Amino acid sequence: MSEKQVLVTGACGEIGQALVQELAKRGGYKIVTADFMPLPDSIKSLSSEHVQGDLVYKIKTFYDYDFDTIFHLAASLSSKAEVATEEAHRINVEGTMQLLMLAAYRSEKYKKAVKFLFPSSIAVYGMSNLEEKIKAGVVKEDDWNTPHTMYGCNKLYCEKLGMYYGKYFGQKHLDSNPPVMLDFRAIRFPGLISAFTLPSGGTSDYGPEMLHAAAQDKPYACFVREDTKISFMAMPDAIKSLLMLMDVPREKLSNNVYNIAAFAITAEDFRQRALKAFPDAKISFDSNPRRQGIVDSWPEDVDDSLARSEWGWKPEYDVDRFFDDYFLPEIRKRYGK
Repeated sequence: MSEKQVLVTGACGEIGQALVQELAKRGGYKIVTADFMPLPDSIKSLSSEHVQGDLVYKIKTFYDYDFDTIFHLAASLSSKAEVATEEAHRINVEGTMQLLMLAAYRSEKYKKAVKFLFPSSIAVYGMSNLEEKIKAGVVKEDDWNTPHTMYGCNKLYCEKLGMYYGKYFGQKHLDSNPPVMLDFRAIRFPGLISAFTLPSGGTSDYGPEMLHAAAQDKPYACFVREDTKISFMAMPDAIKSLLMLMDVPREKLSNNVYNIAAFAITAEDFRQRALKAFPDAKISFDSNPRRQGIVDSWPEDVDDSLARSEWGWKPEYDVDRFFDDYFLPEIRKRYGK
């Protein structure tokens, strides 16, 4: 059986590196990677070809490739996107649209739906104030789709673009003999934490940043309040969910976009875990109004019952297993603790 050709954009990022490693472990895939940066050593040997540069200008080079699946992970993340909004829109929206057009073209021309896997985010949600956030509790996919950030707006719009190119592009579904359309599937991720890569300044990175600082005996001033609560997930579960959603037959899916969840904890919970593991940790709270406002607009937790019922989603790591079996052992190893 011939290998399936897969494109992974944003391959140098936290999700990208973990996904490439897991695809390679599975076998049967010819993995093409793309990123602004050169590939790190961890995945260099796993990529059959790496396209380096600005994705928006590189996509035209992919029209001759026979991709079965595209994992479009490249993005300008939430904190950075608030500072450079136009650049974030160009990367997050233009890059996605160009790739969707590529997938739509190939699906129609070769009469085979290209699967397009898109990592969306809890940033698509926007609670009007902290009181509403607490009152709302666990949020479903169609609730509170009123993002407060450029990143959230970009992600929500790209979800809609994916649905458009998968169902309505050129209104081809109205033809008597409609062409094959692309197969768009998105997951709204909570805050993702990898034990193997360093936090990269994301708005939800205060948790892992706290533990990394504690393990190095460095003081850490957390940029959100102690009572700040959002949903988190171990990186292996994020990769598992992407591969599960890739594998499920289209006819089993009623939606294009799915919430997934693992555990929701407060910043103080992270601090207590850090102190338990590293009793001399010096952790304080110094809320940054801008970043605090972003996290306060995200729900405390999400309802992932749709993913659980339609494609059997279930996380491997609850909060205890995340800290005890996954994150803390690697942190100790990294810093010789």
